[in-house]
Formats: sequence, structure tokens, C-alpha cells
Amino acid sequence: MPRSPRYPLRQWIWRAFVQSALIPLVLVESVLIAVYLLTNTAIRDTQLDYLQQRAAQDLTGTVQREGEIIGRRLEGLEAQAKVYQAATTRALSDMTYHADALERSRYSITPDGVHYTHRDDGRAASFYSNVTPVDKQDHDKALRLSRVDVLMRWIRDANPLVSALYFNSWDSYNRIYPFFMTPDRYAHDMVIPDYNFYYLADAKHNPDRKVVWTDVYLDPAGQGWMMSAVAPVYRGDFLEGVVGLDVTVGQMVSEIGNLQVPWHGYAVLVSRDQKVIALPAAGEQDFGLNELTDYSYAEAVRREVLKPDDFDLKDRHDLQPLLQAMNSSASAVKEVSLGGRKQLVAWSEIPQTGWRLLVVVDEANIFQATNNLAERYQQIGYLLIAGLLFFYLLFFAWMWRRSRLLTAKLAKPMADVVDMMGELGRGNFKPQADDIEIDELAYMAESAQQTGRQLQASEDERHKAQSQLELVLESTTESVWEVEARSMTITVRGRGVKRYGLNIQCLTFAEFNHRVHPDDLDRLRQLRFGFADSMDDTFEAQYRFADADGNYVWLLSRGKVLERDSNGRPLRVAGTHVDISGLKQVQEDLRRASLEAQEASQAKSRFLSSMSHELRTPLNAIYGFAQLIELDAQEQPGGEQQADYAREIVNASRHLTALVEDILDLSSIESRRQQLRFSAVDVADLLRSCAELVLPEALQRGQQLQVMATEKPGLFVWADVRRVRQVLLNLLSNAIKYNNPQGMVSLGFEVRATGIRLWVQDTGPGLDSEQQAKLFQPFQRLGWENSTIPGAGIGLVLSRELAELMDGELGLLSTPGIGSRFWIDLPSAAAPDTSVHGQVDVIEQAKELAAVLCVEDHPACMRVLQEGLRELADVRGAASIQRAYAVLESFTPDLLLLDLDLPDGDGLHILDMMRRTPHLSEVPVLVISAAADDEVFADAIRRGAQACLAKPIDLQQLRQMAIKLLEDVVVINQ
Repeated sequence: MPRSPRYPLRQWIWRAFVQSALIPLVLVESVLIAVYLLTNTAIRDTQLDYLQQRAAQDLTGTVQREGEIIGRRLEGLEAQAKVYQAATTRALSDMTYHADALERSRYSITPDGVHYTHRDDGRAASFYSNVTPVDKQDHDKALRLSRVDVLMRWIRDANPLVSALYFNSWDSYNRIYPFFMTPDRYAHDMVIPDYNFYYLADAKHNPDRKVVWTDVYLDPAGQGWMMSAVAPVYRGDFLEGVVGLDVTVGQMVSEIGNLQVPWHGYAVLVSRDQKVIALPAAGEQDFGLNELTDYSYAEAVRREVLKPDDFDLKDRHDLQPLLQAMNSSASAVKEVSLGGRKQLVAWSEIPQTGWRLLVVVDEANIFQATNNLAERYQQIGYLLIAGLLFFYLLFFAWMWRRSRLLTAKLAKPMADVVDMMGELGRGNFKPQADDIEIDELAYMAESAQQTGRQLQASEDERHKAQSQLELVLESTTESVWEVEARSMTITVRGRGVKRYGLNIQCLTFAEFNHRVHPDDLDRLRQLRFGFADSMDDTFEAQYRFADADGNYVWLLSRGKVLERDSNGRPLRVAGTHVDISGLKQVQEDLRRASLEAQEASQAKSRFLSSMSHELRTPLNAIYGFAQLIELDAQEQPGGEQQADYAREIVNASRHLTALVEDILDLSSIESRRQQLRFSAVDVADLLRSCAELVLPEALQRGQQLQVMATEKPGLFVWADVRRVRQVLLNLLSNAIKYNNPQGMVSLGFEVRATGIRLWVQDTGPGLDSEQQAKLFQPFQRLGWENSTIPGAGIGLVLSRELAELMDGELGLLSTPGIGSRFWIDLPSAAAPDTSVHGQVDVIEQAKELAAVLCVEDHPACMRVLQEGLRELADVRGAASIQRAYAVLESFTPDLLLLDLDLPDGDGLHILDMMRRTPHLSEVPVLVISAAADDEVFADAIRRGAQACLAKPIDLQQLRQMAIKLLEDVVVINQ
């Protein structure tokens, strides 16, 4: 066992302070601080969740509200575009209008054929591209359109979002307000119908002739990025031109930038094809976008450059989750990563254009106040930890100083107590103690003094006990001996010296061995040598030793090693001699009594075997002939009465056979000769087969038999299947015999903690406590001896004995007037491992009878067997072993029926001869014997028999077994 670590007193006290006071205190404070920090974190997380939900709700409301505002603004623009469209249509169709002189004086033609207005005069600018030759240009159309200049100016002034209004015709004419020098900004060969602000309104793109919105494009008029609300102007079905209202991106960005977005957020306008239309400066860093182009302004206008590819959100991999969410929902909130920060994006669709308004808010702005508060609480927690550490530094220092003071107070008195204990160890049983202030240590000092007084008294008692022990050894042992290995001598002391007639106490081994019985001397020497070579500490031997008169007495010599050499061999061994002659005589008497009991048991076994043969043989004849008479009477007309008589004989012989079986079984059990074959027994099959056997008897008595459902799979008990069936059949037979008329008999099982209980219950008169006390006594029938109910009163006794042999228990529960339940508890077992090896083929019809040899010395039994198999086989007889040998020399039967008790010996000799003879080795053998002993039948099976039957024989069972054994040898004639 490992030794516990040792500490100085000061260290021990310090450890005690730390473990009992400081550690719990530190643990409690740490837990409190941890709870504080964890609670702060939990509150912060809860607030963040709430703020996130509230932010999502507010952002959704904001984006929907602002989207509605933008939608209404766009609706106003569309309404103005429709007014402008109608006015332009009327102006183009009014051929009677004549422009004033001022309007006519504003036009000029460039050298390359561009017709344009060269001064402002508060009116719109006009531009006729030279792609239409001057001689084909409709200058009157430009003059008629001057009628709508006032409307254009009014719309422009009324709506700050509108940067310009224009009309574009099919022949590349453009009229635009406010005025600017068009030749300076427009390409002179500009084909206006090729631009989106024209073709988006044609019949192909706008069959409904409504107001449509263009994508963002670079304005040819030089106003930067813009978008237009365009509407077609038709003359009949001919598209005369397109009117449009320009909204610059800068104006839209300004409008979007003025939206009221909470938490310092901003709004973004996105087109139907996921391109950014309006992006305020606050969002340029997050989206990584700027208003740029890779071309000069003139070239960009000529190429009709739209927004750069960077403005297309579909190409942004980091925004794909957002785009998917926008495609699946018209309005929602999504968390995305923009500009390296987590941001909440809410969107709402503008139904007039299909654009989406996005509101972007940095999550840090939402959670800033909460995070600041949580950080403040966390700083407070850190201050608490720092203060706690400082406190414990001071506290530990004080505790350390306190432990030193306590150590100084305890060390001196404890050292005094230790000195007192040392005095006790040195034999001074009266140590002196100094004055000690501490009660416990003073009590220890007093205890040391008390121990000294007790040790003194114990020493006195030891001397007395030693004297008494020497006296006891002298009176109870023959002698005390001591062996000295160096000198090879043995010293003997005590009263044995005089009894054995030893002249001296110290003997050599040769002198001692001379007294040992010659038959025991070699064994004693071997014991000595073995003890010397071993590492055993004790020696023991029994041998005979001659006394002074020369008579040998049995001695028990026991000793123990007192000293060993460096190699471990014993040098000195001491022990005692005890006379055990009386014990040896008792053992001899017991051995003789055991032999006599064994001989008596063998005689009883021989008597039981003889009794079994003498009783079963005549019963076999009675039982067999009665069955034959019954069968013949049933086949003859008018033989019913004779069949009834024969049936009574059969029933009586069955009862007598059962009585003999029970008596022999009981005798066998009492002598413990019963050999059981344990196996896993299926409860369902067991209950079902037992119920089938007793069902005819129950129906004959007008009773009902109920079997508990046994569909439960894998339910097995560990028992001998034949014996447990015997117990259940006995209980069922009693339940039927002693039940009330038209009563109920139930059979079932219970699964219990210790095993499985099989029970039989009836609705009979029941048993009182006095009857239950006498129930399991042999031949006790509880007053039914004089009734017509058959029985011997040993069935339950036999059943209880069989239950105990199968490690089970038999018992009952009975209530007078209600009924009784008898049960047997058996151990449970696992399901056996079985496999199907095939099926026996169906026996074909035979053209000849099988040849059967029956070895039987009793003529009546021979006659019964011949009659029982007359339709199946030709049965020859042999009454002795020698006669059987003679028959088998010239005759090879298909089946051998063999009785074991023959006049000239044991019938198993015939079986041995057949198994040694080649032409007889495969002949099946069915053993039929009155000695119905499991050991005998097991021996017959081991020596080659195929099956065994006990007398008296059931002819139906005999026929079935004969058919089974003959089916592989002959074909049976039916």
C-alpha cells in the first residue's frame, strides 16, 4: 500500500486554511463574477436580437414608405409626360399654325446641313441632324412644335426632378428645353432613332403606347448620366416621334440622398436588370463605384454608352445572396457584407418602373449604444476582478502570518507528547508531561500516561498468560519440538518425551526417523526436503510414531520457520506434536460406513431395476393385448360393448403404469439417481403440447381448457423437457380431476425477475391452510382416498422433487370456494441455435412387408409386438441372445426390436455385435425394455441404438417410431 505524503505542521495548517477557507471563498467570488459577466453578455445578446428585429421592421417600413414617395414622384413625371405627349401630338397635327417672326428668325443652317436654333429667346432649342438632307428636312414641323415651348418651360419649372424636355422625330429631329447650342453638343450626323430614349417607345418595345422609362445613359446634350420617361407620338399608326422628360442621375442621387433613413443609413436605386441607377456619395465606398466612363464625352454619346459594367450588381459575387433574396421577394431585409462591414439592406419595389429602392444601414450604428453599454459593464467586471485579486493578495499574506503563529503554538506541546510516546517505546511506562494550554493536546498527554499504565498492566498480564500458555501446551500437545538445520538435530520437550521413552531431548534425524513407521518414513522425508526447498513458512505432516511400548500412534506435526539463511533456506523451525490417533479412528469408521451405504444404495438400485422389469413386463402384456382387443372390437359389427370393456382395461393399465412410474421415479429421486438432460425448452410448444394431451379428458368431463396466448417469441426455460412436461401434465390432471363440473382449467406463464413461472389454475373447491400444509406429503390425498377419483397421492411430491432437481420451485395459491393455482418457477434460457437440415422424403408404398426381428423372452410381449406391427412388417421372434445370434447369421432384418433383460444376459451385447458386423452395422435398432432408466437408455443410444421405448408400450407410438426407422430401408405396404 503506498505511503501517504508527509508535511511539516506549518505547511499542513497552511494547506488546511487554503482548502477549507480560501478555495471556497475564491470559488464563490469567481462564480459571482462569472455570473455577472455571463449575464451582461446574455443581456447584450438579447438587446442585439431585439434591436436587429426592430431595425428590420423600421427599415422595412422606411423603404416601403420612401418607395411609395418615389413612386408617386415618378407617377407625377409620367402624368406630365402624358400631358406633354398630348400637346405635341396636337401641335404636329395642326397644319394651320404659323409661327411668329421671332421664332422664324431663330433658325440657321450649318455648312454641313444641320438646321438649328442659334439663340435662346426663352424658347426651346431645335436640331435637325444632317443625316436628313436639307431639302428633305421638314422645317415647318419645327415651327409647329414651337407651340409647346411654353408647356415645356412650365413642366421644367414645376418639377425640380426634370432637367430637360425633348421631342425626337423619326427623321432625326430634336427639340429640347432648356436651350443650348445643339451643334456644339450633338454630333451633326446623329441618328436619333438609334438611341434608347427613342426606340424604347416604338411599337416593338412599347406596343401599349404608354410612358416607359429608359435605363441610365450618358446624355448627348451633355448633362451627364440620366434616365428618361419617354412616350410615343403617333400620326395614325405611324410613329412620328417620341417625347421625353430627362431626370439626371445627379438629381435622383440628390433626391435619394434626402430620404430620411434611420441610423445614418442611405438609399440606393436599382433598375429592373439589377443595375445601380442612383448611388449617393455615402454608398460609393461600400459599393466601390464612381460615376466614370472610359470614353470621351462625344464618343460616349455617339456610342450610346450606358452605365459602366461596375454598376451591374449581377457581376458582384459578394451580393449574389442579396440578389437572390430580391428576386424571391418584392420587399424584405437581408444582412450582407459591404465595404468590409456587416450591413442590413432593406428593399421595396417601385411598381411604375420595376426599380427597387434599397436602404442600407451599418449594423454597427444600430448596435452602437448597446455595445457601448456592454463594454462599460465589462470594464466594471474587469475592475471587480482586479480588486478581488488585490484583496486576496492581502488576505493570503495575513493567513500565511496567522499559520506561522498557530504552528509555533502547536509545535512545542506536540513535541512534548511525541517525547512521552518515545518514553513509552523505551519501556518507561510512567512518562512526565509539562503544562499544556491546548485542551486536545493536554488530553493527548493524559492519554499517553494512561497508555503507559495500561501497558504496565498488559505486561503483567502477558507474563501470566505466558505461564498459562506453557501449561496449556504441556497439557494439550504431546510435545514441542525445534529443528536446527545446521546440526541436523531435533529437540523435543514436553510430556511426549516420557511417553515416547526418549532418553535425551536432543535427537539426531537418524534417531528420530528410527521411531517413524516404515510406511510413512519416505513420505516424511519428501515433505522435509520439499519444505526446505520451498519458501513456505509453515510445515505440516501426519505420520505414525512408536511410543515407549513400541506401539505406533498417529502424530500431527505442525511448525513454523523461525530463521532463514541468506539464500532463504530455513535454519530453525519450531512446532508441536499432537496425537490424532482418535481422529484417524473416526475417519476409518466413516470410510467403512460410507462403503456400507454405497453397497446398500447399489442393492436398492438393483432392487428398483428388478422391480421395474417385473412390474412393466406383465403390464406390457395387459396393456398391449387390451389395445389389440379394442382395435379388433372396433372393426367387428356389434363389438361396441367388447370395445368398451377393452378400453376400461387399457385405462386401468394406464393408471397402474402411471402409479408404478411415479413410485419408481420417487424412489429414484430420493436416491439421487435421477439424471436430467437440460436444454432450452420452448414455453409456447410446451404449453401447447400439454394442452393437446389433456384436452380429451377435459372435454369428457365437460370442462373448458384455456391456454394463455404464447405468441411472444424467444421465450425458453432451462429444464429437462420430459420432466417439466411430466410436472405440467400432473398439475393439469389434478386440476381436471378435482375441478367442479363444467369448470375452467387455465394454463399459462408469467415472466418474472428471477425466471419464468408456468402455472395451472382451476375453479375447484380450493384448499384451506390446513390442507395446504399436508399437500406435499407422500400418499396424502386430503380425504379423497374413498372417492371414485383415481390417484395415489405421490404426484405432487414427485413434481416438487423434479422441480428442485431442475433448480426450480413448485408452489401454490389457493382460496377455498374459488379455486387453486399451482405453479413451477424455472430459470429462463436463451433460444437454441437450430438450423433446418432438410425434410424427410415421403415414404412410398411398399409391395412387400418389412422384415423385423424381435428379441423378447416374454411370449405375451412378443405377441403384442407382432400384432401391433402386423400391417407393417413380418415380425420374427428370438427369445435369447444365443437364438438371436443364430438367426442373424442367416437373416438380415430391416429393423431389430431389442429387449435388454434376456435370460442369458444383457441385450446390449447383441447391439454391440451388430455394430461390429459389416452387413448388420446399418440395421436400425429400437430398444424396448421394462428397465425404463435414463442411464440405460442413454447407454443404448451411445452404443448405436436409434431409439428407445419403455414398457408398457403404446402401440400407436410403436407404429409411428417403426415407420420412421423403416422409411429409409423399405417401402411400406399400406
